[in-house]
Amino acid sequence: MVPAKRLNSNPPNHQERIMSIEKILYRTQATVSGGREGNAESPDGALKVQLSTPRELGGAGGPGTNPEQLFAAGYAACFLGSMKFVAAKQKMTLPAEASVTAAVGIGVIPSGFGIEAELRISLPGLAIENAQALIEQAHIVCPYSHATRNNIDVRVSLV
Repeated sequence: MVPAKRLNSNPPNHQERIMSIEKILYRTQATVSGGREGNAESPDGALKVQLSTPRELGGAGGPGTNPEQLFAAGYAACFLGSMKFVAAKQKMTLPAEASVTAAVGIGVIPSGFGIEAELRISLPGLAIENAQALIEQAHIVCPYSHATRNNIDVRVSLV
């Protein structure tokens, strides 16, 4: 196995900020074969999906999922989990109907392709001030928000 290399696309004079994890609580992996027209699978078999390239990206638009959908699902689930974590710490009850919809877009940037994300959060029955404060705190806590901060455009809104 080749040692991992940290990739940095920042300009040469940009000081790199690295967030080191103190203690890994969980680690997983997935293996893809065939690229955007292939398959993705985790070693335990919990994830086993067919991949298809959307027509908008020049593909056939087959029955499989794609990296953007997987990223959207992961970010939405993680952000909702972060809201639950923050709410519990604040001894606050998160509405049972709380939901997060993540929209992920892909497009051209000068060096190739980039993504953007939008999180639309529904917290029915929660006062707007409390909902906004909860969302702001979750955006600080969420690992996906950490990973995307200052890297891609992320818009967060209460719907």
